[in-house]
Amino acid sequence: MKRPSTPTLIRAFGQVLAVSYPLLALSAGARALYQLFFKPGVTDYLPPILSAVAASLYLVATVAFVRRAPWAWWVSVVVLTFETAGVLGVGTLSRLMPEVIGRTVWHDFGVDYGFLPLIQPILGLVWLFWPENRRAFFANPSEPLS
Repeated sequence: MKRPSTPTLIRAFGQVLAVSYPLLALSAGARALYQLFFKPGVTDYLPPILSAVAASLYLVATVAFVRRAPWAWWVSVVVLTFETAGVLGVGTLSRLMPEVIGRTVWHDFGVDYGFLPLIQPILGLVWLFWPENRRAFFANPSEPLS
């Protein structure tokens, strides 16, 4: 019996995620560290803390994506759902109250990062819930995702 092949678009989502999550983890982490420890005159710690939270989520998602195990699938779904809520919440608040939110990875829905923080978790959830990809997480727990 022939296995169904994943459509090109869904495979492309996986390739984008494989590159974008580690890069955004590094970028958001560097932004948070700079804002916390090297930027002169910082008086508001909310923006760098939000950027550090984003970096942490990107890092956890990266690790969970490369493991084919049920726990990794669940961790990915939870992290991406939280990430989506975070970027929508922070993005909305940054439009309504920019003086409160400041410059974070998620301000204005990720405008500084080409809106990738807004698009990325949605692509990730589509990729995770694609039947063939979901089966891969639950079928071969010890095999890394390729």
